[in-house]
Amino acid sequence: MRKSGRLLAAPAALAALTGLTPPPAEEAPAAPAAPVEPAQAEALPGVARSWPAAPETEETEKSEEAGAAAQTEEAEPRLPPAVSFEIFSSGDTEGTHVARAALELGMGNSEDGRSVGVRVERAHYNPSDRGWESRERVFLTGSEKLGSWQLRARVGTDGDSVIGNLSIADDSKFRKEAFVERDIVETRQGLDRGLYSTFAGAAVDLPADDRNVFTALAGVQAFTGDNVRLHLRGSYIHVLDPKLGLSAQLRGRWFRNSDPREYDYYSPRWYAEVLPVVQMRRFTGGWELVGAAGLGLQRDSTSDWRGSRYFHARFRSPRRSSWSVNGALTYTTAPSTSGAPGSGYSYGQLTLGVSKRF
Repeated sequence: MRKSGRLLAAPAALAALTGLTPPPAEEAPAAPAAPVEPAQAEALPGVARSWPAAPETEETEKSEEAGAAAQTEEAEPRLPPAVSFEIFSSGDTEGTHVARAALELGMGNSEDGRSVGVRVERAHYNPSDRGWESRERVFLTGSEKLGSWQLRARVGTDGDSVIGNLSIADDSKFRKEAFVERDIVETRQGLDRGLYSTFAGAAVDLPADDRNVFTALAGVQAFTGDNVRLHLRGSYIHVLDPKLGLSAQLRGRWFRNSDPREYDYYSPRWYAEVLPVVQMRRFTGGWELVGAAGLGLQRDSTSDWRGSRYFHARFRSPRRSSWSVNGALTYTTAPSTSGAPGSGYSYGQLTLGVSKRF
């Protein structure tokens, strides 16, 4: 399910392991000593972040993918200008659908961690099957290396308010990250009244050894109006087989709203989920392939415990050529801002992208 404002996303990704045989250096990232990926997933629903991440749902990404150390690519002295095109689509069983198409032009220097770009999006919303409406979104993107810290930003507007994401993370063994993200709430009242969500927080990776990692995240999410949501997330990741890239994970998350049901987005007094996940991450001929599945339990202040299901898959092509492609698919029965969990509820999202370096 998705949130409006850090898918969280992105969101996203922030649930991935890197303890496996690396591909050739010019094709894909080399495997670090630690077994999992960095914290963030998508900053915004359907907006891919510029750092390693996988699209996730509103309340899962960050802690789930807060791995011990970020994968880093072989540094290229110069990156030529590149153009990227991305499409995003999501929908749930309560009739809310979102679609985006984005075009981005950027250039940078991987040697000093600097980049700059412009991203233009056309977003289409259909909340609760009432009919489609469209908005344009424009972002400035960039990154900067600050000693051992990497600053990344995507800041823009949808014509009514500032939206986007900003993060800073280090590359130490105990990786730390701070972030802030803002986007519109994708419900009927959210679009009609101009309701926004701003999510700020911090995450840390706590590796016990090369095969065992704990992660933790704490954050505050303020919605337009009076509601403030407190978030706590954590995970334990155990690498079962480094050569296979196979891990077993236990993910947990909890949030509490100060003003439940203030508007029409999902906001019980509190919500909790416990989700065991099995994941495999491989490199084949330079292609990165990831698959994860989980079965768990969830409940909120108005319901009993019920089942929770999760599936995620993604791919990324080798980056040695001028063309590259990537994609991700996520399915879950966890709640989104537009729908509460219940019998038969589910949410899915799909992202496809292609890039060309000149």
